[in-house]
Amino acid sequence: MRIAANHPALPGHFPGHPVVPGVVLLDAVLSALPAHLGKPYRVTGFPAVKFSAPLAPEQAFEVRFVPKDAGRMTFSIESGGTTLVSGSVSFETA
Repeated sequence: MRIAANHPALPGHFPGHPVVPGVVLLDAVLSALPAHLGKPYRVTGFPAVKFSAPLAPEQAFEVRFVPKDAGRMTFSIESGGTTLVSGSVSFETA
């Protein structure tokens, strides 16, 4: 995946050194989740999130999931062998 350099959340974040905002990265997690669940669901929260390194616009990244308890998965966002974000997402299945 990549976040386009013209994404509307990027202007002002930060001038001269653009960084993809955390909320955009969490949206990428939500966008990738359906392929891993394979059934209808409703996200109920992000119980834990840790931002470890910044992501630049147009920088390639992957979202990875590991199932945990019922209704929860851990995730990581990785780029070039570095974990940029890690945490967990909770959900209810329909």
